[in-house]
Amino acid sequence: MGLWHVFYPDWQMECCGTPFSLGEEVSWPLLLSDADEVLGGGWHDQLSKIVGPVADIRGEEGAVRVVREETGLLVALRQHPVGLVPAEEPGEGEARPGDRIRAVGLLTVETHGSAGLPEVRGRVRAIQVVTQGFADPAPGSGAWEPVPGERSLRSVDTCPKWFGGGRSRSDAGAVVTLDVPGTDSWLSHAVREACGIPHEGAVPGAETEGIPADALAALLATFSRGAGPRGG
Repeated sequence: MGLWHVFYPDWQMECCGTPFSLGEEVSWPLLLSDADEVLGGGWHDQLSKIVGPVADIRGEEGAVRVVREETGLLVALRQHPVGLVPAEEPGEGEARPGDRIRAVGLLTVETHGSAGLPEVRGRVRAIQVVTQGFADPAPGSGAWEPVPGERSLRSVDTCPKWFGGGRSRSDAGAVVTLDVPGTDSWLSHAVREACGIPHEGAVPGAETEGIPADALAALLATFSRGAGPRGG
């Protein structure tokens, strides 16, 4: 089992999503997104590292570009990914089939127009509602934009179907910690280290064994705090 932070945007849930609770098994199409393009950036704890080969798979609406993370996670890439590069080469470029990439990004749920995207099945271990601050860059313009440094998280047992709030501060989705069989992750490594589980010979999933669901959710929340340093 590998632990992965996944961001479920409010509009995705309100449009096509089904609410879920702690302990439930879910199956979602996941994208490896450029974190700077999600709510203005500023993500830190929620980022995932993906290393693996790029391929095109045939979907209902044509070819879908994906990367299979070296421990098994299969996620889709946007048509023209930003900041994804062949692992052997420095610099920026577009990931192409056959490339082996090393990337850090934000895993996001894509339920809107997701026909053909591969789905990732896992168990929900923690849920945090994201409350985001917004500001009008030119007072009176009405063009409210997210402020990366003004983000907070609160733990809940069930993800809401509808999100709300005011112009300057509102709920904008949920960060979900997903336990995916047959994978391993940065996050799992960090939790094992915090629990005093030796790295040598550690079995993926050992970090969640024997921990009651509520205690595990509380522990995982400490690995997903609010906004990171400004600028991502």
